[in-house]
Amino acid sequence: MPLEKIVVETNRAWALWNITEDEPSLTSAIEGFEHVSDTLTNPRKRLEWLAGRVGTKQVMEALGLTFQGIMKDAFGKPFPKGYDFQLSLSHSFPYVAVLIDKNQAVGIDLEQPKEKLLKIAARVHHPSELQDLGTDIVKHCIYWCAKESLLKLYGRKDLIFAENMFIESFQRSDKGDIVGKIIIKDDVTSVPLHYVVYPNFVLVFTRSINHD
Repeated sequence: MPLEKIVVETNRAWALWNITEDEPSLTSAIEGFEHVSDTLTNPRKRLEWLAGRVGTKQVMEALGLTFQGIMKDAFGKPFPKGYDFQLSLSHSFPYVAVLIDKNQAVGIDLEQPKEKLLKIAARVHHPSELQDLGTDIVKHCIYWCAKESLLKLYGRKDLIFAENMFIESFQRSDKGDIVGKIIIKDDVTSVPLHYVVYPNFVLVFTRSINHD
């Protein structure tokens, strides 16, 4: 799988790949650890599933870890089998993104800018966010990916996009740092995020949180 980019830090690593292999090639790379279910019949979805596992394997190896497969917790959040580490996956064919952190919860998401993001914006964003967004479809995509990343970091499915997640306004560039907030009643958690705008898609992931 062609490696587009991999970034390795002390306790975390993330990577982006472009899927060009066929199913047998991807299957052979994780043989003995994982196999795609026969119930998953869509050819592209099968490739994305397999590529996510192959990508996770390569990121783990970059961190000096051994891939044993992927498990899910009680809320459906993935983690690398055999390790108490944090894992996040995202895919939008033909791209797959993987982020692993040894200590902190993480979230990563990629999406292609599409008109549907404008159509659903009023349902998933706060009025003040909509004012910042305007009709910039790429910025809408950044917001969407940022909130998906926050949702993955949180690890549960009970957050409401327009009520429990908020993105602070920013000036869009080709890449940059932004701040997201997870709001549960009176409890507000600020989360640093980083975004990158590629020619065909947008990538957003949570940054490490430095504790004093």
